[in-house]
Amino acid sequence: MSLSERFPAKQVILPLTYGLLLCGPVLANTEARTDPATPPAEMASVNRSAGPHPQLPGSRLQGQAILRFLGIRIYHARLWVGPGFRADKPTEHPAVLELEYLRDFKGADIAQRSLKEMRRAGPLSEAQAQRWLSQMERTFPDIRAGDRLTGHFQPSRGASFWHNGRPTGQVADADFASAFLGIWLASTTSEPAMRQALLGLNETGKAPDGR
Repeated sequence: MSLSERFPAKQVILPLTYGLLLCGPVLANTEARTDPATPPAEMASVNRSAGPHPQLPGSRLQGQAILRFLGIRIYHARLWVGPGFRADKPTEHPAVLELEYLRDFKGADIAQRSLKEMRRAGPLSEAQAQRWLSQMERTFPDIRAGDRLTGHFQPSRGASFWHNGRPTGQVADADFASAFLGIWLASTTSEPAMRQALLGLNETGKAPDGR
């Protein structure tokens, strides 16, 4: 079954800076710039009746997007949220973010790039940055095309991660959970188009429930 058959939603085509987020050594030395061949971002249509994610009982699929870099598909991202979720306070509620990778990447490169993006939300002490980097390097495995990396974020407790459904580790740090999920969902994200798609926001920045 092709990817388009499995994920019938419209694709979200994004600027290249976000493509550098989890792309490993292949793109590590590529200067971020807008691809003139890349069309504007589009909202992904989401089946609101889709089932809950197994790591978050009672959840619903909130939004999804496919990331491209220079026309190359990088990953398919999907966000599940629980009851009471507010799109205007996305890192204050339990959520599951799943990335289905379409390329191979090193876990160490995912950790390094993640830390760089997490710094966008505000300064980190060197001790905190190194602690988070070490935790991510232990938690993120090397990725092959077709692999799924899933994070379950609990604001008051931290984050747990799975690779193809198998647990890889936990980071028991609420600040880490907020900062990591904020790579995609915080207002400081480097790619607001992906944030809008994952949160299911319309052109006016409103969620389907008006919040």
